Amino acid sequence: MDAKKGILVVSFGTSHPTTRAATIDAIEDSISKAFPDIRVYRAWTSKMIIAKIRKNTMERIPTVSEALCQMAEDGITDVYIQPTHVINGIENDQMKADAMALKDSFHSISFGMPLLSSTQDMEELIHIITEAFPSLADDEVLILMGHGSDHYTNTAYAALDYMFKEKGHPNIYVGTVEAYPSLDHILCRLPKKKVRRIHLTPLMIVAGDHAIHDMAGDSNESWASICKDAGYDVACHLTGLGEYPAIRRLIIRHLFSALNP
Repeated sequence: MDAKKGILVVSFGTSHPTTRAATIDAIEDSISKAFPDIRVYRAWTSKMIIAKIRKNTMERIPTVSEALCQMAEDGITDVYIQPTHVINGIENDQMKADAMALKDSFHSISFGMPLLSSTQDMEELIHIITEAFPSLADDEVLILMGHGSDHYTNTAYAALDYMFKEKGHPNIYVGTVEAYPSLDHILCRLPKKKVRRIHLTPLMIVAGDHAIHDMAGDSNESWASICKDAGYDVACHLTGLGEYPAIRRLIIRHLFSALNP
């Protein structure tokens, strides 16, 4: 049988159509344009979001296993899986396990790396973020909200925070919703500085539920409310990482490396 390549783009997913179009769909479109001779497939890892989308809109978004079964039916022999995950965490491990359970259906399965997989990736992300927020005043800070994980690779967030400072950006911080560093850890470091305003933006591919509710929401537990209660002016920027063209190019480079080992 002649070799036939196929690309599977794997995302966590989102139930918010606006950020989906600007992030996940935009990434898939960029990949399709970068590799016009290879068919591109989609899969999401959140079964809860998949079920919600199906209930609300009747759209059927495949899981990793379902997408791979379809690729096998279509005669794909060599699969290249590119995640849009930020770190090599729990979701990425589960994706690989689901894919490798079907490895006998293909000649080969290869994986591109998640967004933050190397020091160079972090350096590029720092460049992208500082270009997006070029004019922070001395009395302003930017806090990036990551998801966070119990997985050992959660250390990438603390490393990124350290690297922002090392690269000359002491007013940019990295926190997580569910792990370390937390918002409390960051706020404890701010009183030593004369900070007037805090800018909040997601360190997530999509600006979905976490960004809308946990970061910018009106509840007492949201990051915006906590920062306001601490006496700071707050500006929320609901821009998912997938909206930045340079982030999409970084993901494409990871996929290119998988296609050309």
